[in-house]
Amino acid sequence: MRILLQRTGGFAGISKKAIVDTANLSSEETQQLSHLLETANFFNLPTVINAPSNQADRFQYILTVEENNQQHTVKVNEAALPGTLKQIIEWINARGN
Repeated sequence: MRILLQRTGGFAGISKKAIVDTANLSSEETQQLSHLLETANFFNLPTVINAPSNQADRFQYILTVEENNQQHTVKVNEAALPGTLKQIIEWINARGN
């Protein structure tokens, strides 16, 4: 499984990327990540999750997961970020390069 996380926007408009490949993780970390994705029902999320109103200086996250010949991308505004996706983003940021 390979995951790409892109963060754009914010006050300074600085873009940040993190990549996680389960080939480089321990089996425990791979299980943690799989559990987070399953809990979020990631592959069934809509491709865009917008906040009810446009808010300046908020981050935009683009999360792409490739697994077993399937790929799904979700673009989400920070103000609309569900808790389950927030956990995935925090997990990736802690381990991604």
